[in-house]
Amino acid sequence: MTASSTRRTTARSRIAAAGAIAVAGTLLLTGCGDQTKGKDSGSASDSSAPLANLLPGDIRDKGEIKVGSDIHYAPVEFKDSSGKVVGIDPDLATALGDQLGVKFSFEDGTFDGLLTGLRSGRFQMAMSAMTDNKNRQEGVDPDTGKKVGEGVDFVDYLTAGVSIYTRKGDTKGITDWSDLCGKKLAVQRGTVSEDLAKQETKKCPAGKKISIEPFDDDQQSQTRLRSGGVDAASSDFPVAAYAVKTSGGGKDFEVVGNQVEAAPYGIAVAKKDTQLRDALKAALNAIIKNGEYAKILQKWGAQDGAVKEAAINGGK
Repeated sequence: MTASSTRRTTARSRIAAAGAIAVAGTLLLTGCGDQTKGKDSGSASDSSAPLANLLPGDIRDKGEIKVGSDIHYAPVEFKDSSGKVVGIDPDLATALGDQLGVKFSFEDGTFDGLLTGLRSGRFQMAMSAMTDNKNRQEGVDPDTGKKVGEGVDFVDYLTAGVSIYTRKGDTKGITDWSDLCGKKLAVQRGTVSEDLAKQETKKCPAGKKISIEPFDDDQQSQTRLRSGGVDAASSDFPVAAYAVKTSGGGKDFEVVGNQVEAAPYGIAVAKKDTQLRDALKAALNAIIKNGEYAKILQKWGAQDGAVKEAAINGGK
């Protein structure tokens, strides 16, 4: 779900994080994002929390923030064997809730519908490994370049790139995006992996375009690759690395090549909700300063993507 732009930034060092990611637990293969609720809360409402006074009064009084999320993207957010929502984002939300004195209730939805849900008021924020980029900030369709709705603001909290992975021992000679010409690629719909594939196929010679197969969630992409229906799949590096280390006990997949398009993940909020946005930024800076942020990223093997401070709309 990483950002789209023309630059390609490799990040070889982050591949070492794959080993650490393995300790996070066994990958749970969940179903498609069907808009059913899968809730998990951060902290109980507490007006005495250090930053509670920064929140809008209605949120502070209610003690809850509804979060739209595609809860099928381990290790960023997924459900454990008991059905609890776990991962990087839920843990960070809990820490943010401790600062703000509210609970964060995660509600499951397909990734490409999260911003629509945010604009309609179904959610008050979206936190789902969503890359902060100018198209999303401005409400622009990346395919047409046309404005399709109001944009959103982001509070940036992590950096990640995009990776390609294949069945283990069956790479089909793929080491880079240019090697995908003439191949079949599984991606999650609405993500930058899909955007990159569309950009790359335009460069392919006639008769050797990339056959792009978009799915509602990353688990479906993995299932398609595992069955041999496609030659490769693409997702954000933390997710690809987690799948490689956990799926089939580490026997199903392998990452090929380097990460590209390293860019920030952001918590999305509606343009009008500037007070909520600024409160989230302050809370994030607080947990960075007190060390809780670093502990959470270390737990999930994502420490190489850490930011030094929160930023608003830092994506390009």
